[in-house]
Amino acid sequence: MTSQRHDLPRSGEADDARLPAGSRRKDTTSPTAKLSIAMIGTRGVPAAYGGFETAVEEVGWRLAERGHDVTVYTRGSARREPEYRGMKVVHLPALPMKQLETLSHTGLSTTHAVLGLDAAHAAFVFNAANSPFLPLLRSRGIPVALHMDGLEWKRSKWGKRGKAYYRWAEEFGVRWADALIADAPGIADYYRDEFDVDTELIRYGAPILETAPEDGVRELGLEPGGYHLVVARFEPENHVLEIVEGYRASSARMPLVVVGSAPYSADYTQRIHAVADGDDRIRLLGGVYDQDLLDTLYFHAHTYIHGHSVGGTNPSLLRAMGAGTATIAYDVGFNRETLDEQGWFFADAAQVQAHFDALAADPAQTDAFGARSRERAASEFRWDKVADEYEDLARRIAGGQSVHPTAKRKKRRRAGA
Repeated sequence: MTSQRHDLPRSGEADDARLPAGSRRKDTTSPTAKLSIAMIGTRGVPAAYGGFETAVEEVGWRLAERGHDVTVYTRGSARREPEYRGMKVVHLPALPMKQLETLSHTGLSTTHAVLGLDAAHAAFVFNAANSPFLPLLRSRGIPVALHMDGLEWKRSKWGKRGKAYYRWAEEFGVRWADALIADAPGIADYYRDEFDVDTELIRYGAPILETAPEDGVRELGLEPGGYHLVVARFEPENHVLEIVEGYRASSARMPLVVVGSAPYSADYTQRIHAVADGDDRIRLLGGVYDQDLLDTLYFHAHTYIHGHSVGGTNPSLLRAMGAGTATIAYDVGFNRETLDEQGWFFADAAQVQAHFDALAADPAQTDAFGARSRERAASEFRWDKVADEYEDLARRIAGGQSVHPTAKRKKRRRAGA
């Protein structure tokens, strides 16, 4: 499915009144005009394998290469350089607490953007949780596109208060953003059904790999084409535990390589280790932040097992597709749509076991799914196209188009949904 563009209505005199004197809005609509763009609300760059961070890096450097001034707010990076791949990098701290890490960093980032001598022409804010800072940006005359992410309030890591906050933040973001970004049709449908608002459907891109060196795989004691791969944070909604349980119960001979960890899910991580303990077929590598090594692992895997269930279009799945690796995915609409049904799907550990038991008997199907996945990634999930869409959206909101006049009074249709 291709990305959808909606022509946003003009913001009108009421919104224009918030612009500071000397606003450069009139200078931004030309296709050759240089824009100043802020990217706020993520861990920043360089990206590891988070969806937001991948999008920020892949879109940001392309926009910078086109001559735009791109500022990325970053936290926790080992690199302290003020520039990365043509993007200006602002390093700011964050409170190391699950509930406050993102909000504390975004608050500092927003303050920095607002107090800057020159206001950005447009800001991309990632994560609906950061919506409370949108009014501050808009008060400075900075139009904001809010990337809504997936259905964060469904994640099990959040308690009752956390889930309630995310649901409130979604509604607040709908009412304050100049544009809303969805990365999958299912997310766009959700905001249309819940709030009767249109979103900008802008997908992620997939790196297309035709070849990859074998050295990194062999150094890990693995054979190219001779292992199954999982890449995910250790969180219940990513179903790593069910994947490991299903694999352990199977007759699979190829090892299962699991890449990932979770700083705030110690109990869940311990359960995964307990299941894997004693089975030398299961290799828990922890976090791998070398993107070249990750690409090599994706490319040479026999299959990729994708357990994500509450996000939209997931970059880990796209990397496997771009590498031509057949996928066993958790059975949810986001994954079926992204794969275009070209894969196997599971809902529990028993189905994972059944798929592993059947794989050895059907190598032709594995090859076919992998080839079709790469073809789909190359045609539908291209980063150059994604950057085009971000650039177009930045120009439109910088030029005065906004959903705010019609969305500022929207409320959730189904309070208990």
